[in-house]
Amino acid sequence: MIGTELLWSASVEELSKGYVLDKEKDEFICLVCGEYFEDGVIYPSTLNGIYLEAKKAISQHVEVAHQSMFSYLLGLDKRYTGLSDIQKEILHHFAQDFSDKEIAQKLGGSPSTIRNHRFKLKEKEKHAKVFLAIMKLLEQGKVKDQEFVSFHKGAKMVDERYAITEEERTKVLTTYFKFGVDGPLDTFPSKEKRKLIVLQQILKRFDVTKKYTEKEINDVLKTVFHDYVTLRRYLIEYGFMDRNRDGSTYWILT
Repeated sequence: MIGTELLWSASVEELSKGYVLDKEKDEFICLVCGEYFEDGVIYPSTLNGIYLEAKKAISQHVEVAHQSMFSYLLGLDKRYTGLSDIQKEILHHFAQDFSDKEIAQKLGGSPSTIRNHRFKLKEKEKHAKVFLAIMKLLEQGKVKDQEFVSFHKGAKMVDERYAITEEERTKVLTTYFKFGVDGPLDTFPSKEKRKLIVLQQILKRFDVTKKYTEKEINDVLKTVFHDYVTLRRYLIEYGFMDRNRDGSTYWILT
């Protein structure tokens, strides 16, 4: 399901393949539906009945069940891809190896318009590469002109909201925890960057080595803010915390 911690913590290479390897469980896990294939187990092919190792079996699963990761990712909402409908359609035609002239005929435009779209998409690719490199440097602490706050590995949809300096963090915490960071939250911020700062601070009230019940999570969050349900929901959504499917067990993502 889109927005899960697993999907947004995957690398670009893993997103392209459509699966990740959980080294602790020795399982290949589909990023789209969560189906898993245990390493070392042989699985029957869904296409021709031959038997496949787990890695090949999950690759086939992605292609058969989800029409390839290219199709899946291209079909995501604009808020995840940043692509307009026309850009998605053009990329779909690019994947089929149509010429600019052929695409123009299909879309009712001119080849020069398609060439312009191709150029803009290439520029978009360059920007994405540079931005990923910038965020990687932030993560590694190699940007020395400012001290940036480091975030958890479960952070989702990492973008400019995560470029937070220690000075910004201190200011936000002082504003929203008027009686100190160990006291109650005055109000819950509406701006995304401030939410991240506040949620990261709240997470310090939990033991990263412990598994919690929902009641135990609620009991801790009630000491922070009256709307503890909202806090719990955002801790999950932003990848600070995760839970099992039936919601009986919660844990901190580090």
